[in-house]
Amino acid sequence: MKFMKLGSRPDTFYTADSIRSISSDVSSDLIIQVKGTRYHLHKFPLLSKCLHLQRLCSELLDSPLNPQIVQLPDFPGGVEAFELCAKFCYRITITISPYNIVAARCAAEYLQMTEDADKGNLIYKLEVFFNSCILYGWKDSIVVLQMTKALYSWSEELLITNRCIGAVCSKVLRKVCNDDDDWSCSGVESSREQSMRKRWWGEDLAELSIDLYWRIMIALKSDVRMPLNLIGDALMIYASRWLLKIGSDSDSGSEIASSKKIMVLESIVNLLPGEQGAVSCSFLIKLLKVANVLNSSSSSKTELVKRAGLQLEEATVDDLLMVCDVDLVMNLLEEFMLQLGQSPPTSPVKSRLELDKRRSRSAEDVGFELQESRRSSSVSHSSKLKVAKLVDSYLQEIAKDVNMPLEKFVAIAEAVPEFARFDHDDLYSAIDTYLRVHPELNKSERKRLCRVLDCKKLSMKSCTHAAQNDLLPLRLVVQVLFFEQARAAAASDGKLTKMPSNIKALLASYGIDPSTYASELSRTTSINTDDSWKANSFKAPKSTKNSTLRIEIVEDDLGECPHMVCDGFGKNSRLKALCSHPTKPKRIFSKFWSTNGSTSCTTQKN
Repeated sequence: MKFMKLGSRPDTFYTADSIRSISSDVSSDLIIQVKGTRYHLHKFPLLSKCLHLQRLCSELLDSPLNPQIVQLPDFPGGVEAFELCAKFCYRITITISPYNIVAARCAAEYLQMTEDADKGNLIYKLEVFFNSCILYGWKDSIVVLQMTKALYSWSEELLITNRCIGAVCSKVLRKVCNDDDDWSCSGVESSREQSMRKRWWGEDLAELSIDLYWRIMIALKSDVRMPLNLIGDALMIYASRWLLKIGSDSDSGSEIASSKKIMVLESIVNLLPGEQGAVSCSFLIKLLKVANVLNSSSSSKTELVKRAGLQLEEATVDDLLMVCDVDLVMNLLEEFMLQLGQSPPTSPVKSRLELDKRRSRSAEDVGFELQESRRSSSVSHSSKLKVAKLVDSYLQEIAKDVNMPLEKFVAIAEAVPEFARFDHDDLYSAIDTYLRVHPELNKSERKRLCRVLDCKKLSMKSCTHAAQNDLLPLRLVVQVLFFEQARAAAASDGKLTKMPSNIKALLASYGIDPSTYASELSRTTSINTDDSWKANSFKAPKSTKNSTLRIEIVEDDLGECPHMVCDGFGKNSRLKALCSHPTKPKRIFSKFWSTNGSTSCTTQKN
């Protein structure tokens, strides 16, 4: 921290009866009132250096008996600044530092302590110190900027603020550019490490008020040499300092404090670099949460949703849970799908055919566009796959909330395109959790919830769990069993020669000997393994002799469970009882394995 000493005499100012005076053999002939403090001083040293005091004293009646009284009610910097100027006039030693130079400079300007009054006057000395020392120091410039807030108008008029902002920006750019030159050839430092190494200036600027910070960041953004990711890092630091400690409405403070925070938030949103990736998705979601808590303008929220939605593949489950608002998460998903498109990657053949129709373009242009289209499509599709995994993990968490409405849960689940989910295990886990946490759901609501689930994309483990899940709708359980049988057939070249182990376990759990039915499966019976199967596409084979499974399902529009009538199961009374029980359809269908027409099970309506 730099400082400057002026004058050589000791300090002889003293206070008596609330009056500030100076020890002297000469009686006081000038009284100056500065706000609430009165000074008994002398005309000669003051008027010889202060043109303003000369003018004021010339306008007052001069009395040899009573000292002249000069009122200075609007003196910039208060009594401390006035006393610095007065001591300078008396040649008393004063110390000028970044903490008081703004007040001293404004006070000297008010008193008109110029070269016209006296050579080497206070304004001249302050300007030399300011330009040659203060502006060359990083910390000094930051401190002076902070001091300008108390004397805003004066600082603007004297260009103190502008000169400090210019000095700060110059130092940032010089340091950033020099660092880039020094490290460009080494290749040993990642871009993130470089960003962390260069964020020192962001920590210091975070102490400034938003109006000064805004002006500095605008100046830096306008310079093409400034990397936008460093602008993003600085904005994250500033937001952490002023905004991101907000957690709920109760934390937002008074109305005045909330208004200031809203101003800070909206300023940060407007300062965000336009380049994607300049700030992290996590940071954007945090800003969105704060905007929601503070109830900021809709334009700020919309802008944050757009930016965060475009980078949603970078988000984590904790980021989405932090929002605490399912509607905002839905908005992010909608924005993500809107900006990246909802169709799967276009095939190269189709793309080529479409491009051939554009006759106005050259072959080189078409080839280049095709290459770019493939690259863009691949990135889009990869992002959707990541977001699909993110959404399913998020669904598993919010499914635990007893107050989570079914409509919102289903809307988020359906927001992901089907092609983006390679498997449905995580989605099934989320649905299962939701069913267990919300036992009050009726059959229609359970069907609505499970409609998004695709049995073909469930792993063997999930299929086994689903086949025994009493909470799932009947049709879904039947689908699981059929697709599991189809999977086993596909594994044996379309011939189902062995009963799956999970089905054996299910039969055994009800006291049925799996070997009794497994022997029938040894016959060369082909199973349709077409991937386009649906629940209503399963029909009984024309030949009951060669069938390994015959189930007829009759359901009404509401999905009510039909009553079951079974025959041909020999003397196994326990299985008969299960088949005739209308309240356990899922367990029933998981046990039905007919054999060669000698055993059949038919469902009927009452």
